[in-house]
Amino acid sequence: MELKQEKSNGYGVGVLTGILATALVFCGAWTGKILYDNSRAKTASVSGASEEESVVNSETISKMAAIEAMVNERFYFGDVEEEDFQKGICNGMIEALDDKYAAYYTAEELNTQIQSNKGVYYGVGAYVTMDEETQTPYISGVIEGTPAQEAGLRMGDIIYAVDGTATFQMTLDDVTGLIKGEEGTCVTLTLIRDGEAFDQDVVRRRVDRPTVTSRMLDEEIGYIGISEFKDVTVDQFTENYAVIKGSGAKALVLDLRGNPGGLLDAVVDIGRQILPEGLVVYTEDKNGKRVEYDCDGTRKIEIPMVVLVNGGSASAAEVLTGAVKDYGVGTIMGTTTYGKGIVQKIIELSDGSAIKLTTDGYFTPKGNNIHGKGIEPDIVVEFDAEAYYGEEQIDNQLEAAQEYLKKRLHE
Repeated sequence: MELKQEKSNGYGVGVLTGILATALVFCGAWTGKILYDNSRAKTASVSGASEEESVVNSETISKMAAIEAMVNERFYFGDVEEEDFQKGICNGMIEALDDKYAAYYTAEELNTQIQSNKGVYYGVGAYVTMDEETQTPYISGVIEGTPAQEAGLRMGDIIYAVDGTATFQMTLDDVTGLIKGEEGTCVTLTLIRDGEAFDQDVVRRRVDRPTVTSRMLDEEIGYIGISEFKDVTVDQFTENYAVIKGSGAKALVLDLRGNPGGLLDAVVDIGRQILPEGLVVYTEDKNGKRVEYDCDGTRKIEIPMVVLVNGGSASAAEVLTGAVKDYGVGTIMGTTTYGKGIVQKIIELSDGSAIKLTTDGYFTPKGNNIHGKGIEPDIVVEFDAEAYYGEEQIDNQLEAAQEYLKKRLHE
């Protein structure tokens, strides 16, 4: 799941995309060159780039048109739809970046992303994360009451294939795109658990995911779990946090395990509800331009807090974890986080499609860059999967957090 900022206007990129799409309507290198020459002045005025400075030049346009003509003339499996050609061109430009977090979205795919940020989608109800070393996706969390839970999917299951398509070295967006689908349809996941592979059929349905859950663990200790940072998360956290405080909680467990991240604005707004005065996080772009996100400290948490994390805690989850650790307002417990210290921005194009680009790096209040390293917990507690999935279903990390807070309260 990506840490990203709000959409911005991509008119200039949209013009370039329009030029490429127009060129593909026609067959023949000469036609492509004419189209490019006629639009060259317009492109330069919008983007500020000359033909020599841009890959979108007469030579590229001519080559693309020639390839299209050859495909249409000789491709054994038949004609390729214009829309598929256009999408292929845009995908190819993004793939050339060699950035697994970058992506091209059609208008339909962009709408799916928007709906997902509102907390609704059609799928199985599992969070998927990419393992950096093996480049394989795995399940980092399962939402309660969803098809994934009902089918017995577990945190840590490796997703080897989706409907027979191997996932090795796929992008995370491609994997999740295969898993999602129309309501009522079945998806077959080939999973690897404890070294053994097996197929698991899961029926997709609408997943309304509450991103925040809460409860009192006992009379003194409250619990809040944040599964991801979406548009709806801030209000959900505010409501649940108020309930926990109103229940008389004298200590808090904030559970960010398996949280893949999400929206930068959402995590900053939540941070402002518990952090002291100062920076929540700051970002820097390729030119060193710095943007700071501050907190006034008027709502700083005044009770002991443990933040639970693991290797599935990434991106926005690490923003909050890093700030808590830098300010010392809570104890980080669990295992080292994922290590994603970069920001993606979705830039909408003029035809309703969009590109997702890595535009910034982010840094904790003390200036730490956690990208590729993660955040080490103050107290290491390895997850006991055997106890968790056994008959008694013991969450040893949560129990460790509760025990630690009890000691703090009664020192």
